[in-house]
Amino acid sequence: MAVFLRRLSRWQAEQQREAVADLYAAAYRGAPGGRSRDRQEFLHRFEQHGQHDGFDMAVADEGGLVGCAYVFRLGRGLDAWAGVPSDVLPGAEELASSGRVFALAELMVLPAYRRQGVATRLAELMLYRLAADLVVARVEDRAGDGFRELLRAWGWKELSGPDGTDAPDGASGPAGPAGSSGAAGTEVWARVPQR
Repeated sequence: MAVFLRRLSRWQAEQQREAVADLYAAAYRGAPGGRSRDRQEFLHRFEQHGQHDGFDMAVADEGGLVGCAYVFRLGRGLDAWAGVPSDVLPGAEELASSGRVFALAELMVLPAYRRQGVATRLAELMLYRLAADLVVARVEDRAGDGFRELLRAWGWKELSGPDGTDAPDGASGPAGPAGSSGAAGTEVWARVPQR
């Protein structure tokens, strides 16, 4: 059976919220770090994210959800959401003020469907459609090196490490002070979409 991608309107996304929360719980069950991901916390975040301007979502389906990605527009809250001072990304605050910065807030795929291109297809669909000059994502440090390698392969740049320091030597992020990366154990990555 083939995995199909489909976009959901904001209303459709809200109607699918329980199925998306089930996907979230299944995708991260037994994730590294020893702490299970909280389904209720996800539902709360999902509801908040769905209220943002520019919310867009796609799901991967094979007789049931096997993957999901969603984005939303970041306004002047770029520093607050990403935890990266605007001086790290020259012009980022100006881009955010003009509605040209988006957050890739979630990208998840069930373990049985990983390494089959599902995440890549979801990310490409989300990024291709954006009228964005910059996309940022927060990545928990327990995401695993394989995920970081995938981000690098997709053209993402690490801006800060899990302790809020500059990207480690050898990382392709810009030089300069990265400041706080927000929550402890969170890295900040960025990508300029290719159109």
